[in-house]
Amino acid sequence: MKCIFVCYPKCTTCQKARKWLDANKIAYEERHIKDDNPSADELNEWRLKSGLPLKKFFNTSGLIYKALGLKEKLATMPEAEQLDLLATDGMLVKRPILIAGDKVLVGFKEAEWETLK
Repeated sequence: MKCIFVCYPKCTTCQKARKWLDANKIAYEERHIKDDNPSADELNEWRLKSGLPLKKFFNTSGLIYKALGLKEKLATMPEAEQLDLLATDGMLVKRPILIAGDKVLVGFKEAEWETLK
């Protein structure tokens, strides 16, 4: 099975995740999150497959997240609006994201990624 590795190449966490994928010989197609931003539909599909709340898809340490004051706004923002907002800029989206069939992993936690082997 070939995975889709959604990342930002300059991100150190994404670089660690790529090294892990390569070391574990897991085939993947790389997708640059800034050049090929996920759509609202893709993000919703990934959220459903991941079982995570939508807020886990936000890059809370990013400059755009902070500039927009999303920490305060997300709690009352409708999910459809959150998805549309995430789809406007890949830098708002937490990365890396790994799509492996019906499994979606957000962020790089090696213990979670070990389940792919």
